[in-house]
Amino acid sequence: MKAVQTIQSLIYFFAAGLCEIGGGYLVWLWMREGKSLGYALAGAIILVIYGIIPTFQPANFGRVYAAYGGVFIVLPIL
Repeated sequence: MKAVQTIQSLIYFFAAGLCEIGGGYLVWLWMREGKSLGYALAGAIILVIYGIIPTFQPANFGRVYAAYGGVFIVLPIL
């Protein structure tokens, strides 16, 4: 059971990281590159999803929240 929770936590970390990076990038494209408003709206929706994903963490959220910082540093490097 503990292995399943660990895998779920890793999936949520990865999904949240992708949403944070992707949503921010879409908003950046809209603001800096002059892309259409659709980019901004898609980015905003993805960023809202990014805010919701951590609430699904099966582990104690207070204990794992700090780990998100480390994951978000590693994901852009990858």
